[in-house]
Amino acid sequence: MGLFLLFAAALLFGIRYGDRVIRRLGLEPPAREPLPILMYHKVTFDGYAQNDMTVDESKLRADFDYLQSAGYTPILPRELAAGEALPDKPVLITFDDGYVGNYTLLYPILQEYGFKALISPIVRMPDRPAGDFCSWAMLREMSGSGLVEIGSHTYDLHNMDGRGGVYTPDQPNGIQRRPGESDGEFSVRVLDDIQKSYDRLTEELGVSPTCFAYPYGVQEPDAQALIDALFPVTLITKFRVADLADGLHDLPRLTVTMDTPLSSLLK
Repeated sequence: MGLFLLFAAALLFGIRYGDRVIRRLGLEPPAREPLPILMYHKVTFDGYAQNDMTVDESKLRADFDYLQSAGYTPILPRELAAGEALPDKPVLITFDDGYVGNYTLLYPILQEYGFKALISPIVRMPDRPAGDFCSWAMLREMSGSGLVEIGSHTYDLHNMDGRGGVYTPDQPNGIQRRPGESDGEFSVRVLDDIQKSYDRLTEELGVSPTCFAYPYGVQEPDAQALIDALFPVTLITKFRVADLADGLHDLPRLTVTMDTPLSSLLK
């Protein structure tokens, strides 16, 4: 009975903390469970100028053709959080920021292929409608389809303090604490923002978000407890295939650009 309880405890804590806890208990860690997580941002019509944050419609179709021919099955974070059995070759397709192309271009293609994807909008954008971002009506329609899960990408923490939303080396980015920022200031600026993103998504979509995508992939120890408590699944941007044996938090992603063939990422 004692060994059984010890093993059960190892499995329970292993879900959150991975094989490190299981090894400390003197047990073998679970077998590696690889999950490639693809990270996209903006989808455009063919012929538009592209950069490292965009792919055009033809590139997206080529990627989906490759996934289909290689036998991959797209899944959603909520399936991971629910502990559902996964297909033999799962893949998680993710789109950050919530650009309107996610609705006008991505969504019809998902319907065509029968694929699933995660869209993590900057939640401020549908609250203050802007032409280049999805509205709440668009997000609700996609969420209700069963093909799209909507996650959080914070409410409004994307370096809009004169930096134009761009990642800035050697400066705090996204949710990171600013030098000299007090606990109270950090709580209002960052923790309240994260909670607001969760609350607004729940209010508008009628379902609580399961997944949090860190802006710029950067983390902050002082925000970790809140994020992990709210979101069963969290995503960063370290360039490697995720291993589900390590748990569902801080999953790395593979950035996809116009010049990135999936065959080279998923070999």
